[in-house]
Amino acid sequence: MAPTAATPSPSAVSLGVRLGYAVGSFCTANFSTIPGLLLLFYMTNVLAVPAALAGVVLFLPKAWDLVANTLVGRWSDRTVSRWGPRRPWLLAGAVVLPVSFALMFAGPPLTGAPAAVYVGLTFLAAATGYALYEVPYKAMPAEMTTDYHERTSLLQWRMVLIAISIAMSGILAPMIAGGTAGGYRTMGVVFGLVLLASMLASFFGTARAPFTGQQKSEGTLREQLAAARTSRPFMWLLGLSSAQTLAVGVMLAGSPYFAAYIIGDPGATTTLFAALVGPMLVTMPLWVWLARRLDKRGAMILSGTMFAGGGLLLLPTPVLGSLYAHLCVMVVGIGYAGLQLLQYSMLADVIAHDGVVSGERRGGVFTGLWTAVENAVAALGATIYGWVLSAGGFLSSDPEHPVTQPGSAHVAVMIGVTAVPALITLVGVLMTFRYDLTAARLAEAMAHAHPERPAPLPRQDQTSPER
Repeated sequence: MAPTAATPSPSAVSLGVRLGYAVGSFCTANFSTIPGLLLLFYMTNVLAVPAALAGVVLFLPKAWDLVANTLVGRWSDRTVSRWGPRRPWLLAGAVVLPVSFALMFAGPPLTGAPAAVYVGLTFLAAATGYALYEVPYKAMPAEMTTDYHERTSLLQWRMVLIAISIAMSGILAPMIAGGTAGGYRTMGVVFGLVLLASMLASFFGTARAPFTGQQKSEGTLREQLAAARTSRPFMWLLGLSSAQTLAVGVMLAGSPYFAAYIIGDPGATTTLFAALVGPMLVTMPLWVWLARRLDKRGAMILSGTMFAGGGLLLLPTPVLGSLYAHLCVMVVGIGYAGLQLLQYSMLADVIAHDGVVSGERRGGVFTGLWTAVENAVAALGATIYGWVLSAGGFLSSDPEHPVTQPGSAHVAVMIGVTAVPALITLVGVLMTFRYDLTAARLAEAMAHAHPERPAPLPRQDQTSPER
């Protein structure tokens, strides 16, 4: 079922702009999914990197994100250009990310620790390019409309294209990569081109986007970071979203191992991903409706519970078989669809609330912190799964020297992809009860907004007025 356009209103966003913004999700989802899904397996099973070291390599570049994302967010908040404050940074990311992504899977004639160093350096460059693009990109929905529920409707288009791009990365990427260095090299080039196309498309597609943001912020970066940390809704949302992202990261990293060692078919990674993203393509209108009926917090609690429950239902897979596993993953996918839609809609609400209260444009600082933590937590998911494998005695290998895994490694594969992410998700569900930015509270803040503030600009490609 395709989402329907919102009823036109002064706060509505046109269908063309919704699609123009949403197409950038091919960058977001592919870069988030492919390293999380394949990079650990690529290092342990193609480049013969020990599992514990491979997990560390995946996490260390994310320490740089804590610096890069906050700086990019601050720079985009202060940018004044004929393209608006965010869009120039979309182009900057397009210059860096696609090339470094292709190099990451280039497969040089290295194995073990030297291969780990190479992958780590190229992953660092790719993370920098992603920061240049993703931080401003995430800040844009909060500045396109002032309506609480319109943001959810706007973002459902993004979630539909995220589902399609997750299907691309989860189904096509493993098929292209196969199990050889040459296959991974081809996959890196193909998806590097996909990243480039989506980043340029989102730049041109948002040229006519409305802009309802505030004037640029004048405080120092330290002051803006302090403001973000003192925002109760932002900190609780960041915490619950981090738990969800960590759980997804653990499950993604474990998917190829689950397919190969539990189901007994490495190719099942493709069909498992189809079972995951299929519900995302048809349930977005349902989650939009639930967000209106239960408010976003209630819908978020429901989606997190479904994600965790589906993960725990996977435990009997060795007995009940492949079909049962795929049905359970469909339950996970329904919950995952809600988690993805609602967390970004709630982030837009938090940014809008801060803009109304402060009278300044500092959504970039919020999204910079968000993206830095999100990327670090996602990478930590692969690191945690690598540690679980290592604790279970998993043996690394390369295609020319296959090994037989001990029984403890099979147990680690199963626990790491089921119980571990389910428990982490339930922590996020508990944290959701403390998030309190509802539609009524946001409306109250807007009612008490500064009456002397200049009227919002009608176009994204216009500069904001100076006070």
